Amino acid sequence: MLNKYARAFFTRVLTPFAAFLIRRGVSPDTVTLLGTAGVIAGALVFYPRGEFFWGTIVITLFVFSDLVDGNMARQLGRSSRWGAFLDSTLDRVADGAIFGGFALWYAGNGDDNVLCAVSIFCLASGQVVSYTKARGESIGLPVAVNGLVERAERLVISLVAAGLAGLHGFGVPGIQVLLPIALWIVAVGSMVTLIQRVVTVRRESAEAEAAAQAEAEAAAVGERGARETGGHGARGSEAAK
Repeated sequence: MLNKYARAFFTRVLTPFAAFLIRRGVSPDTVTLLGTAGVIAGALVFYPRGEFFWGTIVITLFVFSDLVDGNMARQLGRSSRWGAFLDSTLDRVADGAIFGGFALWYAGNGDDNVLCAVSIFCLASGQVVSYTKARGESIGLPVAVNGLVERAERLVISLVAAGLAGLHGFGVPGIQVLLPIALWIVAVGSMVTLIQRVVTVRRESAEAEAAAQAEAEAAAVGERGARETGGHGARGSEAAK
C-alpha cells in the first residue's frame, strides 16, 4: 500500500528538488551515497544514546534520498542496472543501521535483552525478506506476492514509533512504550512476509517445473510422431518400387 500510494505522492512532491540537483550537476549515485551515509549517522549516533526523536528527524530527512535518486535518474534518462544495484544494496545497509541502533540501545542503557533480541531479529528478517524476492527473481520466478510488512512498512512503523517515543525526553509520559510495540509488530510482520514469499516461491517453482516437464513431454511426442511419419513414408516408397 505504501509503495503504491505514498511513493507516488512523494515522487511528485520531490520532482522539483530532483530537477534542482540535476541543474547543480549532482549525480543520482551521489545522492544515494549521501542519503545512506545520513541514515547510518542518524541511526548509529542518536539511537544508541536513546535520542530517538532527533535520530528519527535526521533519518527521515535522508531516507527520502531513496526517492530523489530514482527521480533524477528518470529525468536524466540514465536508469541503469548499476544504479538499481547500488540503490538496493545501500538500502539494506541503511535498514541494518536503523535496527542495529535500536539493538545497541537495548543492549546498553536501554537494558532490555529481549527487545535487543527482537531488534536483531527485525534486522535479520528484513534482510532475508529482501533476499528471498531477489533470489526467486534470479532463478526466473516472478515472486508475485505483496507481503504483509515490506520495507516501506518496516521503516514507517519503526521510525514513527521511534520519533514519538523520543518525545518522552520532552516530558510526554508513557509514550516510550510505542517503540517496543512497533518492534514486535515489525518482527511478527516480517516473519509472516517471509513465510508468504517462501510459500509463493515454492508454488511458482513447482508450476514452472510442471510446465517445463509438460513442454518436454510434448516435444518428445512430436519427435516420435515425426519419426513414425518418416518411417511410414520410407516404407511406402519401397512398396511402390
